[in-house]
Amino acid sequence: MIFNILAIPYFFTRFITYTNLFPTNILKTRSEFIQNLNETPLWDIAIIGGGASGLGIAVDAASRGFKTVLFEKYDFAKGTSSKSTKLVHGGVRYLAQGNVKLVSEALEERGLLARNAQHLFKKQEFIIPNYKWWGGPFYTFGLKFYDVLAKRLSLGSSKWLKRETVIEALPTLMTENLSSGVSYFDGQFDDARLALNLAQTAVEHGATVLNYFPVSALNSTENATVDSIVVTDSETQEGYNIKAKVVINATGIFTDKILKMKDPTHKKTVIPSQGIHLMLERSFLDSDAALMIPKTSDGRVLFIIPWHDKVIAGTTDTLIKKPKIEPVPLQEEVDFILETINTFLTKKASRSDVLSVFSGLRPLAKPKKEETNTKEVSRGHKIIVDDNLVSIVGGKWTTYRKMAEDAIDTAIEHFDLPEVACLTKTIPIHGNTSDMIHAEHLKPYGSDLEAYTSLESSDPLYQQPLHPRYPYTNGQVIWAVRHEMARTIEDFLSRRIRLLLLDARAAVTIAPKVAELMARELNQTPAWQEEQVSQFSALAEKYILN
Repeated sequence: MIFNILAIPYFFTRFITYTNLFPTNILKTRSEFIQNLNETPLWDIAIIGGGASGLGIAVDAASRGFKTVLFEKYDFAKGTSSKSTKLVHGGVRYLAQGNVKLVSEALEERGLLARNAQHLFKKQEFIIPNYKWWGGPFYTFGLKFYDVLAKRLSLGSSKWLKRETVIEALPTLMTENLSSGVSYFDGQFDDARLALNLAQTAVEHGATVLNYFPVSALNSTENATVDSIVVTDSETQEGYNIKAKVVINATGIFTDKILKMKDPTHKKTVIPSQGIHLMLERSFLDSDAALMIPKTSDGRVLFIIPWHDKVIAGTTDTLIKKPKIEPVPLQEEVDFILETINTFLTKKASRSDVLSVFSGLRPLAKPKKEETNTKEVSRGHKIIVDDNLVSIVGGKWTTYRKMAEDAIDTAIEHFDLPEVACLTKTIPIHGNTSDMIHAEHLKPYGSDLEAYTSLESSDPLYQQPLHPRYPYTNGQVIWAVRHEMARTIEDFLSRRIRLLLLDARAAVTIAPKVAELMARELNQTPAWQEEQVSQFSALAEKYILN
């Protein structure tokens, strides 16, 4: 009987989604979310952190019927979760390391995301060029095993390619000593947009999610059990004491900071590893296929991937001692990527060709034996239970759903929560649609596209372009504020559209216009506009190579 009662919110949400009784793109306002804080004396699950794992946990918990609240200090996916390589993949190099379990799990999750977020998922072909005769049979054999592990969720068969076929597919590839190639398929997505859609999905299942709500303290009882958490609205500076049966720490690279709030003597559980990516014009690759370099001079895999009509080149793996929300790329990281891609491409890239450089810190789970070479540290996840504080460490975007399932299963196992089965394998993520959307900048709206285009057509101002070289419009700013919880111009330019990552200088150019439009919607002052532009310009400098 407990299961049936708790499952009611899930089945009701599915019903209204499929029958379209209510427009699912309309979210509650921020004030309504805050009102929920005042009206709920005890939550089942309180989540700290609004990145991939935290948002996935919110969807899982809310869809099982638990009273769920999530707090994010900044914006959703502000940190590592918006700065990935944009791949949903099993991890070819993990297979080479012999981690078959992780690869198999990730390939299954890749297939589930392809089904549940069709508007954000893209099947991407990758080509490995072989400059040694043995490369063809070696990588073909390995990738055939990769295909087998994907089982029924395979995206397509890998195959050996003759030299001429590789040259035709990758016209800017260096051809000297090229022997053959191997083609395989993996997934590509828009990380920040998926994070937003997960937040929207959680809300549709009854969760309360709030960005710009940092957690400042954990209150404990005499037996060291966390009794409540103290949160603050960054916009009003009003504080709230939130009581919950279970608190889940999903703060990624800042996991240890939260754990130290409970126990100042806590030892390190996370190893931050920095990865950077360079954004270039599409002409450097000039292909719909991606280039995968299986072994660089430092032993890593490096990708050159088409994305949003640009090319992403990356990534690096550099051990970082102190985590930062906005890590800065190191000179040697930039040089490494440029030198590597220039070894393989006929069109040579220099620092002046880089449209944007973005850096993220991977929250790797610290192994029992200290590792200094982070590319050897597992991308698997760990769950730590300390009284009623549950922390999730490690993992990667591809496996966010399984990480969330494990976290809630752990909470059910250890605490006074009803046993309700996980539902997220079959829950569509907000925006999911099989409809073909041809305009690249509109694809992320998915099933919201009709509602968005209706808004844009309602006012000539909304139809005006934001930048002469890019398709984004004023209407997208309005939509982001009204329906996508955008609170700052960085939220919009970095994560609602991805212009900061695609072309940092172009993003700076339109910042004042975006600030003006957002100020009207948020009822903000000219002083707020000026401060927003100043803050964003300072941030964008970190994305520009001088």
